[in-house]
Amino acid sequence: MKLNTLKPAEGSVKTKKRIGRGQGSGRGGTSTRGHNGAKSRSGYSKKLGFEGGQMPLQRRVPKFGFTNPNRVEYKAINLDTLQKLAEEHKESAVTVEVLYAHGLADKNDLIKILGRGELKLKLDVTAHRFSATAEKAIEAAGGTVTKL
Repeated sequence: MKLNTLKPAEGSVKTKKRIGRGQGSGRGGTSTRGHNGAKSRSGYSKKLGFEGGQMPLQRRVPKFGFTNPNRVEYKAINLDTLQKLAEEHKESAVTVEVLYAHGLADKNDLIKILGRGELKLKLDVTAHRFSATAEKAIEAAGGTVTKL
């Protein structure tokens, strides 16, 4: 046993410093809180987004526009996608279920067929909405359009 290897018994030394236990402890008086101000007082909690009295970011940033809570979102699918689907999977009728089965739409999506691309095959297309150009192109190719 050497003097430089001596250590106190395990558990006998407390690591947590007890503050506010009198001047003799070295951590009395203001108890590490400094002088005055909100942070020195009991019950203080910083409000979310508080910036020390500076105008908070959420009040500085301008708000504009309007978000319509009743907006109806449609999943857009173009004619070129339908053409590719029909060629690869030998589909003659395209419904919401077929689009879901091939991963082009989710179960609860509303589908709108748009007119980008060219349709060469005769397809029976069932969807919630159609653009005017898509409707004309499907009927010109000999297919039918059914709105849900």
